[in-house]
Amino acid sequence: MLSHENNEKLVRVGPGTPAGNLFRRYWQPACLATELPERDGAPIRVRLLGEDLIAFRDTNGRIGLVEAFCPHRRAPLFFGRNEECGLRCVYHGWKFDVDGKCVDLPSEPEGSPMKATMTINAYPTVEKAGIVWAYLGPKETMPAPPDYEWTRAPSSHCFVSKTYEACNYLQALEGGLDTAHSSFLHTLKLGDNTAFRQRDRAPTLDVERTDYGYYYVSTRKAGADGSYVRLYHYMMPFQQMRGGINGLYAGSNVPKLDGHIWVPVDDVQTNVYNWCYSSDPTIPISADMAEAFEHHSGRGQEDLIPGTFKLKRNPSNDYLIDREVQRTRSYTGIDGVNTQDFAVQEGMGPIVDRSKEALGGTDRAVAMLRRVLLESIDAVARGETPPGADPNTHRTIRPYDGVVPPGGTWQKTFADDLVCKY
Repeated sequence: MLSHENNEKLVRVGPGTPAGNLFRRYWQPACLATELPERDGAPIRVRLLGEDLIAFRDTNGRIGLVEAFCPHRRAPLFFGRNEECGLRCVYHGWKFDVDGKCVDLPSEPEGSPMKATMTINAYPTVEKAGIVWAYLGPKETMPAPPDYEWTRAPSSHCFVSKTYEACNYLQALEGGLDTAHSSFLHTLKLGDNTAFRQRDRAPTLDVERTDYGYYYVSTRKAGADGSYVRLYHYMMPFQQMRGGINGLYAGSNVPKLDGHIWVPVDDVQTNVYNWCYSSDPTIPISADMAEAFEHHSGRGQEDLIPGTFKLKRNPSNDYLIDREVQRTRSYTGIDGVNTQDFAVQEGMGPIVDRSKEALGGTDRAVAMLRRVLLESIDAVARGETPPGADPNTHRTIRPYDGVVPPGGTWQKTFADDLVCKY
């Protein structure tokens, strides 16, 4: 259970809020690079941490992320002309570059001193692993860009997707860090005890604090095989790494590792960046295989409303739940692993009242998440550097999952697989 006061401290992310001040100390995804496919192409709207912004790729390929409205008369820059290394407002022609500097002021007399002083808010960006990352915090505390192993993998071995979720980031993040629910919510065949997650539906959790957040280990009894162990990492402020269930893509030899980043759009909306990579540099991931994995998760191209990152299965149609399928073949009757997650997370309402919860022993990772975030919020308020902002804290970490034989330890069993290959 969490007090109402602490719940509010965690879920409000706008400028000047405690959590908003914390999150602005990290690089975070603003959009996919594919959303800005060409130089001088159409700008796009970006809403991030409660701020309305515009992203554009200029003539030189640099990406600008600037406030959404022209400082002259507050006209929307979304309709602006992206040309000659700047975004020009169509209302009166004022033009700004990727750094927010005014480079042309055609509606004012030539030589007007306004041009030298006129700027708009602009945030630093960097492209890595198909994502445009942005830093919204104070310039004097800006860390080096993120350097996770998956961001170093070549594009042939890694892919990233994006989905929209209509709820606060925290209930989505907590869902991702909750390992016990996978033995229930994601059961595809009723009565199937062959999957390790079905042999033991009450895993033991061990949680260990780190300088990037924490890692935790879920252990399930696997009979004579020993134990099924899954090593997760939680990276500040809202990313999860995990081993791909039993290590491989179904029907393939690709050893996959994957995870999510739950980026707050505002208090009641979240963009989820889903990444996956081959842990073996000699084995790439084909486009067909990536799409098959995405469709299995419920977020393939045919699962999205065209032109958006929103699922066709959504609250407006009860995620197309099939009660007969639920009765006879699956636990939920809802297609798609992530669609099942969205059904319960969005179904909680825009923001959960955690003062009404009753946490159990398998919620240790969730409880630790809240503790780490609250302590980090207080650290930033004291003028300290929060954990995990420095890429040196996360460069060499890897998740993994597999079977540990009787009498063995996951540290020894997974030792070779926990060494970064990129």
